[in-house]
Formats: sequence, structure tokens, C-alpha cells
Amino acid sequence: MNKLKNKDRKDYQKLIVKHLSERNLKAFRETFLELHPTDQVEVFQSLELAGQKQVLLFLSPEEFSDIFQGLDLHEQSEVFNQLGFQYAVAMFNYMPADDVADFLLEMEVENADDILQSMDQEEANKVIELMAYAPRTAGAIMTKEFIHLSVQSTANEVIDELRQTAVDAETIYYLYVIDENHHLAGVVSLRDLIIAQPDQTVDEIMSTQVVSVFENADQEEVAHLIKEYDFLAVPVVTPDKKLVGIITVDDVIDVLEEEAAEDFDEFTASKGATDVNLTAFTAAKKRAPWIILLMFFGLITANIIGQFEETLEQIVLLAAFMPLIMGTAGNTGTQSLAVAVRGLATGSIEKTGVWKIVKRELGTGTMLGVVCMIVLMGIISIFYNGNWLLAFIVGVSLFFALSMAAVIGAMVPLVINKLKIDPAVASGPFITTLNDILSLLIYFSIATTLLDQLV
Repeated sequence: MNKLKNKDRKDYQKLIVKHLSERNLKAFRETFLELHPTDQVEVFQSLELAGQKQVLLFLSPEEFSDIFQGLDLHEQSEVFNQLGFQYAVAMFNYMPADDVADFLLEMEVENADDILQSMDQEEANKVIELMAYAPRTAGAIMTKEFIHLSVQSTANEVIDELRQTAVDAETIYYLYVIDENHHLAGVVSLRDLIIAQPDQTVDEIMSTQVVSVFENADQEEVAHLIKEYDFLAVPVVTPDKKLVGIITVDDVIDVLEEEAAEDFDEFTASKGATDVNLTAFTAAKKRAPWIILLMFFGLITANIIGQFEETLEQIVLLAAFMPLIMGTAGNTGTQSLAVAVRGLATGSIEKTGVWKIVKRELGTGTMLGVVCMIVLMGIISIFYNGNWLLAFIVGVSLFFALSMAAVIGAMVPLVINKLKIDPAVASGPFITTLNDILSLLIYFSIATTLLDQLV
């Protein structure tokens, strides 16, 4: 199978479209099936609806199963509606059980029970078992297509078995060993198996120090474990150490992408509304609660300005610098927020300590404040006829605002994390609004104190 280069992809697409339009089954299959599965998916996605339907006629359910797996859930749903019932059932029999379970659960397929009853019983049982796990757990993302060994088998016997069964396994780089009670007893790498003597038994080759995860562990915890150990796969066990499945690195990549997308949603206060496939009405409905909540926070800001109305009436020029102070403080707080959320996600804060990160952000905010204060005081004194008092008020206010903003940006997610809430909830808009309130309080308090000298 060849992976297409970018310059070849369009030529192949044109050729495949030509074969489809001419109903040339043989030429289509020779051209299409020699492609890498990823390229097959891209070519299929580029086709019009009529072309996609023609592909379904020219490919068997087994051949199309690789393409179906490569589509996102929204695309799978659209394609699924084009499939005949028997074709869909046959296709699901050739797909990994975890992919079938994900599709049936996420898309809430109405005839899911009928599909499962019509599937191969062994495959259906795997899907049903996976669907029973709570979402976002190790059990929900594990695969049942793995090879396990008996301790009594020899290296030569295992290699012979792999020749027969490896084609159906998710991965063969790690082979997990079970005892007579199906408990996880050890692990054998493919490398260890190849270099072993043919008559050596598995229990002589295997390592008994096996890192595993429990079936109800959070998927993010699993992702961090695989990343930390640089594993290609990790076994999933029950509380009594029975092996029930494995999680491979490609599943973990999906988890990391999902978690990153979720954090981005939280970070921008648009949870559930970033999917481009959503309608405008659905996106607006999902965003509305956040916008309304932030609007009420904005009322607090407006109220603070109202409290210092007398100061503003006497020195109207102070209003000109409000956006500058609020915006700069908000940006500083968001940067510190990103550092804290990232540190919590990677576990680096646990290693370095909470107070060390807070101290560092305070130092960073203070130094930024000093630099911005000096620059701003110089600019204001030049453009406002040497009004050094105004420059002092704005500059000092900015210094304190940035120092506070950096600390708040770091502290809020850390406190939220201690409360067992996702730290990404401390989103940019919330931090920005909080810093707006504090920076205005600082600015107007200093200005009001020095009002007599300004007038």
C-alpha cells in the first residue's frame, strides 16, 4: 500500500472519479485498494454523494470498514444512513469492537439492538461489554482485539500462533500473559519473543513487572500513564487483576485530542459550541448561558465605574486609560492562567509545588508591571504636555494591576483544581473579567486619593 504524496492525490481522485462514472469495477478496485487507508478515506470524503454510493457498491463490507473507521462521528452518521442494514451489520463485524461501541453510543442509533442481535455473537458480546462501561473510562476506550498467552507456551508455539491470529489483533508489539484464572501474570514484547530460544517457555521470557490500569480509571489518567512510560499499549484489568482489554497509543492520541478540545471549550467559555457541524441555532443556544453569565459580571464592572463617577467628572481624561489598564491586566492574567492550566494538565505543578509557580508568576507580573509602568509613564508625559502626575497614576496603577493579575491567573485554576473541578473552567473570559474589576478598583482608588493634586 502506498501513501500518496500531495501532488499525486488530485490525480488519483480524478482517476477514481473517472472509473466510478464509467462503472468500471475492475479498474476502480485496482486503483483504490492499492492506496493507504488514510488516502482511501480522503478520496472517499472528496466524492459527491453519488460517488460515495458507488463506492459502497464496489467495496465489500470488510473493505469499507477501514474507511468507515477513518471518518469522524458526524461523517459516519451520514454514511451510515446510506448503508443497507445487512451491509452495516457485516461491516461492524470487521471493525474493532471499541469503534463500533463508540459509534452506537455517540450517535444513539435507534436500531442498535437489532444490529447487535444480527452481528456475529462473539463480536456483539464484545461491543455490549464495552458499551456497559461509564463514558471516558479506561473500559470505555479499550479494545478487545488483543492476543494473550499462556505461561506454558513455548516461543516457537507463540510465533506460530501469531502467524494465524495477528491479523485480527490491534497490536502485537506487547503480548500479555494470563494464568489459568485469566489474571494478568506478565508481559512479553515482540522483541523478547523473537530473540528467545524456540523451546523457551513464556514464563521464562516474560516480565512480571506489568504496568496496568483499572477498567474504571479516568481516560485522561490512562493517557498520562502511556505518555509517561512511552508505551505503545497498556493492559486494562479488573480490581482482582483479570485482563479485560488493552488501550493502544492511537486510542490515547484520540483521548488527548478530545481532552484538549474540551479544555479549549472551557478556556474560551464556549463549552460544547466549537463543533463546526453545529447549526447556528444550536451554537447560539450553547453559548448563550456563558455570554449571559459574563454579562452579569460586566455589570459589576459598570457598577465600579459608577461608584467613581465623581472622580471621572472632575478628571474626564482618566477614562481614556481605562481600556488600556483593563486590557493589559486581562492579557497578563490569561497568560498566567494558561501556565497554571498547562502545569496541572502535565503534572509539572505537582513536581515543582504550588507555591513555587505562584511565586514565579508574581515575580513575572511584577517585572512586567515595572517595564510597562516605565514605558507608559514616558509616553504619557510626552503626549500630555509633561503631566507627570497623570503618568504616575496610570503607570503605578498598571504596575499593581499586572502584579495582581498574574497572581490571580495562576491561583484561580489551582484553587478550582483543589475543589476537584476541571481547572479549565477558570476560563479566559472569567479571569479577564475578574482582573477588569480589580484593575479598575486599583486605578480609581489611586486616582481618587490624588484627585486634589490632579485638579
